[in-house]
Amino acid sequence: MKKLHFGLFENAQANDTGRATWRHPDNTRENFDTLEYWLELARLCEDGGFDFLFLADAWGWAEVDGERPDVASIEGLDLPRLDPFVVASAILAHTTSLGVVMTGSTLLEQPYPFARRMASLDQLSGGRTGWNIVTTGTAETAVKAFGVPMVAHDERYEMADDFVRLAYRLWEGAWEPDALVKDKCGIFADPAKVHSIRHEGPYFRSEGYGNSAYSPQGTPVLFQAGASPAGRAFGGRHGECMFVGGGSVEQLKAHSTAIREAAVEAGRPAESVKVMAEFRCVVADTEEEARRYYDEVLAAQTADVTVASYAWFTGIDLSSYDPETPMTDLRTEMSQSQISRFAGKTVGDVLAGWREHGAGSSAVLGTPETIADRIIELAEGADLDGFLISPVVQPGSTADFVERVMPILRARGALAESTGATLRERLTGSESATLPADHPAARARAVLQAS
Repeated sequence: MKKLHFGLFENAQANDTGRATWRHPDNTRENFDTLEYWLELARLCEDGGFDFLFLADAWGWAEVDGERPDVASIEGLDLPRLDPFVVASAILAHTTSLGVVMTGSTLLEQPYPFARRMASLDQLSGGRTGWNIVTTGTAETAVKAFGVPMVAHDERYEMADDFVRLAYRLWEGAWEPDALVKDKCGIFADPAKVHSIRHEGPYFRSEGYGNSAYSPQGTPVLFQAGASPAGRAFGGRHGECMFVGGGSVEQLKAHSTAIREAAVEAGRPAESVKVMAEFRCVVADTEEEARRYYDEVLAAQTADVTVASYAWFTGIDLSSYDPETPMTDLRTEMSQSQISRFAGKTVGDVLAGWREHGAGSSAVLGTPETIADRIIELAEGADLDGFLISPVVQPGSTADFVERVMPILRARGALAESTGATLRERLTGSESATLPADHPAARARAVLQAS
C-alpha cells in the first residue's frame, strides 16, 4: 500500500481558490489577518501528522472589462492578503516539525533577495522550508502593479529556469556547508570556503558573494504545479514535489505518468518527483448530512463572484461569451490549466461548476471511512504520493480531517510516518537534508567542491 504524505493548502486571505465562502458561520477565514488564526492551524497540522502547510499566493486582483468589480471588495474575493513569507516566519517560530511551503513568483521577484529570504527562513527553522515556484502573480493585473511587461506563457518557464539556476548558485555554490567556524579564538568563516559566484543568463545576472551562508537544506524543497507541456518539462527538471488538481483516477494517473516521464527525460529517476493531488472533502456521519452542509457553504457563492474569480485566474471574462462556446476556443497567456482542465465543456458548463469549486476541485462528501477509501483508491490507482487538503471551511475542515480521517488512514497503514528533522527528509525519506547528485542544483555544489 502507498505510504502517503499530507499538506494543508491555504491562502493568506479571506477566501480560497476563487470561492467566496467566508460568510458561513463556521468559517473563520475572515481572521486570516490575525496571528491566532495561523497558530491554531499550524497546531492542528503538526499535531495531526501533516508534513507541511502550503501557502498559496497571488499579487494581482480580479478585473472584468478592465475594472475591478465591486463584488471583489464586498466578498473579499482577492484582496487584501498577507505576505506568505511573513506568515511562514510566525508559523515556523511556533512549531518544531511542521514544514511551511511559500509561493514565490519568478516573474515578479528578483533572485538575489529572494534567495536570501528563503535561506534565512530555512536557517532559522532548522530546514523546514519549501518553495512553490510560480511563473506569474496569478493575474495580468500583477504585472501592471509591478510596472513590468507580461511575458508569454512558455517563455515564462524559460525565465523561471534562469531564475532557479541563479538561486542554486547562491544556495549551493556561494558558501560551503562548513564555511562557518565561529571560533572566538580563531576565525568566524573560512575564506577558502566562501566563493564568489557569477551568473549571466538570458533574464538574470549576478556577480559577487551570496548574502546568506549554507542553510540546513541548502536549496529549499522545490514544489511546482505546471500542467502545460512547458510546465511539466520544467517540473521534470527541477521539481521535487509536483502539485496537481483533483479529478478521477484516470485523469490523475495521466498527470502522474506525464510528470514522471518528464523527470526521466531530464535525466532523473521517475520516483524522484513526488506527485501530490488536491483533495477537498466534507466529513460527516452520513453522506446526506455532508451534502446538506456543503450546500449551505456553497449558498454563499454568487454568479458575480464566479465571473470575477475566473477572470482573476485567466484574464477571461466568461460573461462576455455565448454559453455554448467550447472552452477549448478560449486563449490566455495566464493559467492555461484553468482552460485545459475544462476540455469538452462549454462556457456555460464552467460558469455553473465554478461556483462550487473555483480554481480547485469538487469536494468528496461522506463518512470518514468513505473519505479514507477514496484517498486510498486515488493514490493506488493514480500512482500518487500524497495529497494537499484544501479545506471547505476553517478550522472545521482541517480538524475534521485530522480527527476523523487521519486515524483511519494510519490504522490502514496508508500514512508515511515521517521522522526526519528537515522537510526534505520527511517528504523523500532521504537520509540527507540536501538535494541528490542527479538534481540540477547539485551541479552548483559540484562546481564549488571542484574549485
